[in-house]
Amino acid sequence: MSWFLKYLFLPVLLLLWARSACYVVDFGEFAYVTRFGERVVTRDGATEAGLYFKMPWPVDSVLRVDRRLQSFDLPAVEVLTRNPDPNSQAIDKTLTVDAFVTWRIPDAEAADQFIRSVGTAEQVKRILAPQFTGRLAAVVGALSLDQLIAVSTDAQADARTAELQTRLLGTGETGLVEKLRRDYGIEIVTFRLRRLSFPEAVRTSIYERIRSERGQMAAKEENKGRVQATKLLAEADRDRRKIEADARAKKTELEGKADTDADRIRNEAHAKDPDFYAFLQRLKALQAVMADSKDTLLLSLNHDLFKLMKEPPKK
Repeated sequence: MSWFLKYLFLPVLLLLWARSACYVVDFGEFAYVTRFGERVVTRDGATEAGLYFKMPWPVDSVLRVDRRLQSFDLPAVEVLTRNPDPNSQAIDKTLTVDAFVTWRIPDAEAADQFIRSVGTAEQVKRILAPQFTGRLAAVVGALSLDQLIAVSTDAQADARTAELQTRLLGTGETGLVEKLRRDYGIEIVTFRLRRLSFPEAVRTSIYERIRSERGQMAAKEENKGRVQATKLLAEADRDRRKIEADARAKKTELEGKADTDADRIRNEAHAKDPDFYAFLQRLKALQAVMADSKDTLLLSLNHDLFKLMKEPPKK
């Protein structure tokens, strides 16, 4: 047994003890090195990842802190929204708000503050949840139900969400972000609403509000369509009238030109043979008298119409 302790067990213990003098810093963590409980160095994995040496245990110890983005859900908060009338302070609706927080430790200095004030990531929710819950109830309770619905339904939802987050976290030195960074070494990345839960009676009013908004949007689009259709019809009618006017003008122009040409041709023909032209005119008059007529005409042989037979045109 003494041989076992001397040549096998003790060397293994010495090797394990000597191995505790080495430690590896990962990219996604901070390595917080202490000597007898006092901080020696804090190594940031983003810039100092790798293998390092320290005094063996129990002289030096390494506490590792995750430097990646982390999150936790806040317990559901029941709040009373305000009446949408700006002159009224009456209670409007009751609803349950679910929210979440994302956070991280930004640098080695913040990691040192985090270790001394919080300790571990598991303690973050226990310490910070009451602060976030109280601020959430205060901010949401000051809004009306219409304003909360607009955060997720209207065309400016992203801008309204950013505005709500600013109101939740505050700004400047007195804001929650700076306070948590200064007191706990924690950087708050987002603090947002996850879900709004309403009682059945409240849901009905919300659905009616959404239907009303969608109906207004539909009516607006339909009105725009009617205005556009009226405009297109007016333009088409104007073009039609212009085309018809141009066609009538062209027709009048062509008819006038045709009458002019016909008169010219008749005058030229009359000038070439006046007797034959007079003969044709008498034939036309006789045709007009005799056409489609059942009347009996009594005419003198000396009538101009009978000159067609007595005095035919000369060759």
